[in-house]
Amino acid sequence: MPFRFAAPSMPNPLPSAACGTTADPATALAAANRALWLATLALMTAFMQMHAPAHRLLLARRIARNFETLSRQECFDARTRASFTRLQARWQAHTEQFDPKPAPVLAGLFRLLS
Repeated sequence: MPFRFAAPSMPNPLPSAACGTTADPATALAAANRALWLATLALMTAFMQMHAPAHRLLLARRIARNFETLSRQECFDARTRASFTRLQARWQAHTEQFDPKPAPVLAGLFRLLS
């Protein structure tokens, strides 16, 4: 008889509202914001490990958008939202750093064709 591993019993990390039961919508929103915050931390980790400029650009754009979304959520206090706003500005600067600029020759060519 083959030996089988039993899957460990793990508690549900999300509140019941996030699982579809009828509960407080504020609890569900808080769980969604917490998930977005954790996803943003994971994206920041991926950004630090990525060396390709195109990938870093896409990651920085997503991180900036996530921080913008988090900064507008009223379930966080004003100080936390201000921190998210500052982080959004910082990551937006990263996107501008990695955003490719059109070559001057091509820009002149586009002006001639217009």
